Amino acid sequence: MQQTLSIIKPDAVAKGVIGKILDRFETNGLRIAATKKVQLSRQDAEAFYAVHANRPFFNDLVDFMISGPVVISVLEGENAVLKNRELMGATNPKEAEAGTIRADFAENIDANAVHGSDSVENAAIEIAFFFSGREIS
Repeated sequence: MQQTLSIIKPDAVAKGVIGKILDRFETNGLRIAATKKVQLSRQDAEAFYAVHANRPFFNDLVDFMISGPVVISVLEGENAVLKNRELMGATNPKEAEAGTIRADFAENIDANAVHGSDSVENAAIEIAFFFSGREIS
């Protein structure tokens, strides 16, 4: 059983599609082991996306991620990382396959509705960033 992190970003939260996105996970065999709605601080967003600190989009990404609340979840299931990435679709919603979360709910490459861990290793790091062990069941 694998775990991965999902973040429903401020654009999707503002659109009121939290339930629709969470339903996609559950309908496709991913169990929600933990979830919470939070407002990230600038410090949180900068620390979480530190891997991108030297990239030109870093400040815009941080500004976007603190622009409204997000819903952060731990998803669990067989091949959870890959399954979540398939459900999300391509980073650029214009390139995302029909029926994926980004094709259905994202505005553009910057406001792309969701974040998902890109590897099992990063999933463990990202989950530990937002959740204590006792919050995950």
